[in-house]
Amino acid sequence: MNVSPPAPSPVSYEVPYEEDGSASLTVVPARHYWRWAAGVAALVLVTQFAHGLVTNPGWEWDTFFLYLTADTVLKAVWVTLQLTLYGTALGFALGVVLAFMRLSRSVILQTVAWTYIWAFRSIPLIVQLLFWFNLAYLYKELGIGIPFGPVLWSFDTMNLVGALSAAVIGLALHQAAYAAEIVRGGIISVDGGQLEAAAALGIPRVRQLRRILLPQAMRGILPNAANEVISLFKGTSIVSVMAIGELFYQVQVIYGRNGRVVPLLMVATVWYILLTTLLSVLQYYVERHFARGAERTPPPTPLQRARAFTHRMRAAAATGGLQK
Repeated sequence: MNVSPPAPSPVSYEVPYEEDGSASLTVVPARHYWRWAAGVAALVLVTQFAHGLVTNPGWEWDTFFLYLTADTVLKAVWVTLQLTLYGTALGFALGVVLAFMRLSRSVILQTVAWTYIWAFRSIPLIVQLLFWFNLAYLYKELGIGIPFGPVLWSFDTMNLVGALSAAVIGLALHQAAYAAEIVRGGIISVDGGQLEAAAALGIPRVRQLRRILLPQAMRGILPNAANEVISLFKGTSIVSVMAIGELFYQVQVIYGRNGRVVPLLMVATVWYILLTTLLSVLQYYVERHFARGAERTPPPTPLQRARAFTHRMRAAAATGGLQK
């Protein structure tokens, strides 16, 4: 005869209570001593670095402020922005086309797009720029006509591509290879079942892409795309090899004349930091715009937080005044 063991009785824990019925539990806050020590060490290092920036005469801050807003530097900043704008616009426009070519069902289009991306990611940017800058040496004339047949119209390439045009073409074609993979990655991150459901509902293909696919893909595209734009903005300094008066080249010209290398490099550094910060702020608000479908209540922006803090401070001050 099998006798089952008795079921275990539930374990009860007695919590001591005070006379008024409240629990007399001792609450001990967590103490993160190492975290505080690391924070203090970081503050000390930052303070020492800031102190060195202010007190070290080698930085030559008077020369820095003299050239920070000089006309030649401002013109160079404008050239840098132009290169970034044109390279980004043309590069991502071509990148979108290449991304859809890679996603197409045509083997030919897939192969052409893959080959383009492979080639332009493999060749260093400086080599691409020098190829376009020396286009007249490689091709004396370009023409339009029947393939492998007679040329109907031709033109000289000596004055066709200048230094600035060659820089824009080189930056745009180089950027397109990376932009294509960024766009393709964002598109394939969207569940394909959504497009199948849209097709079953009779929604046209173009509207599927515009209203369903791209708004969701943009959440995956934007962070990487912003990184590429910022990288392109800083990478425009490489066109200095073509004697284009962008920011870094102009700074080199100035310190080549007066010998003030460090303060002039700081001028370029501050402008790069300032404009990169503006691009980062723009990225934040664009990402927030495309996150509306995923977050019903997105977190407040820094400006909204500042306004809320100001409102709370005013309310606290008003409450304190009324109590007095």
